[in-house]
Order: sequence, then structure tokens, then C-alpha cells
Amino acid sequence: MMSDKRLQGKTAIVTGAGTRGPMLGTGQATALLFARQGANVLLVDLDLARAQETQAAITAEGGQATVFQADVTQEASCRALVDACVERYGALHILFNNVGVAGPGKVTEVEEAVWNRALDANLKSAVLVSKYAVPKMVAAGGGSIIHVSSIDGLRAGMANNIPYSVAKGGLITLTKAMAVHHGREGIRVNCIAPGHLYAPFAGDISEETRELRRKAGPLGTEGTAWDVAWAAVFLASDEARWISGVVLPIDAGLLAATPLAVLDNLR
Repeated sequence: MMSDKRLQGKTAIVTGAGTRGPMLGTGQATALLFARQGANVLLVDLDLARAQETQAAITAEGGQATVFQADVTQEASCRALVDACVERYGALHILFNNVGVAGPGKVTEVEEAVWNRALDANLKSAVLVSKYAVPKMVAAGGGSIIHVSSIDGLRAGMANNIPYSVAKGGLITLTKAMAVHHGREGIRVNCIAPGHLYAPFAGDISEETRELRRKAGPLGTEGTAWDVAWAAVFLASDEARWISGVVLPIDAGLLAATPLAVLDNLR
């Protein structure tokens, strides 16, 4: 039987903890659920105001959260945010690497600046924050690291987005290698691969595209940031104590289907 506070006594870092506009993003939704489940949460974002909005929502519910403004593509910032977390809360048990930026283009269209930005924000950030988080988790007796990839890191997606999809695929490889390297240190490393969520990262899509994305999933329902957040709570909790090195698609069953298998759904 699950306890009411599945993360009681734990401390978590959530990167990309702010959100764009009125709709919840995966970072904000996850930070809210972590706090509701009893965790202390360090909210990391490049945009201070966005992180403060998340903090205000958490504190209004009686949760515990503080803000740290950082550019997680910079190693010094990654070290500083991890140090700040331990200074404020005494330990680190959970890391949710959630930062993501778009990276459009086929390989024949890739611009070097776009490539570098996508790899830095989506992949290097997770490496650098993890670099400094792992020793702190070891000191705390173990922990859970959760990377946020994408179904585009597993298969070609709707968009031509080589820089983004390659970076997200790299997160999947990172997950498996880290799970092996740090398992004996008591650290579990897993990866969430969101599908066609209706969330801020999807951008300003038309209603026609939104409906097509919904129908493509075998469940025929639309995903939100909460679906990712609840998966993160499970992977962060002791309920997932024997789960490490996995990639969990949150996608309404989309990756289970071939295009022809869902043809009737799309007609």
C-alpha cells in the first residue's frame, strides 16, 4: 500500500522547473507533484520569474521549494546548483533532468549554432548536472536520476529535427550507461520518453495537428505534463527500488504501433 507522502524526507532537483505561459510544462508539473509527495525541491531555471511562479504554486499548497537561477549548459552553474541544494536541504536524493530546447532541420539543413545549442541544452546539461549530483547522492546513501528524453529519440518523429532527436537519443544511451556505472553506489538511473503531449513545448500547433497527434496514439487520448510528472514520482520513489536503466515511453501506446496499425484511427 502506497503512503500518502511517497517522497517524504527526500530532496529533489528539477531543472527546467518553470513554464511558458498558462499551460503547465513537465518541469513545473513534476516539481508540484514532488512537493505534494513530501520532497523538498530546488527549482532550477534560466528564467528566474518562471521558476518563482512554480515556487509560489508549491508554497501556496504548503510545500517546500526554493529557486536557483542557472544556465545548465555551463559546468560552473551545474556545480553551483548542486552545492546549493545540499547547503539548503542537507542532502540530495532525486534529480529530474528536464531541460529541453528545439532543434529543427534535416541533416542537410542543420545549422552549426542550432546543433550546438540543442546538444548543449538537451544532453550536455544532463551530463554536467549529473556529474556533480552523483557524489552527493552517494553521500546520502543513494538516489534516483530521471532524464527526460522523447519518443523522437527512439524513432523519427513528425518534425524534421535532427539536432533535437539526436540529443534526445543521446540521453537514452546516457541513461543505460549511468545505470551500470553507478548501480553499486545505490543510484538508479531511468529515462522518460514523452510522446505527443499537449504542453508548452509543443508550441503553437493548430487544432488540426493537435487532433491528429491525439488520434495517432492507440489510446486515442491526449497527454499532458501531469502524465510525465506521475511517472517521475513513481521512478523517484522507493516503489521503483528495483528499476534502473529503463526507458519509459509516456505516449498513449504510440511506439507499440506501426503507421498502418493506426490507419483506421487517423481516417
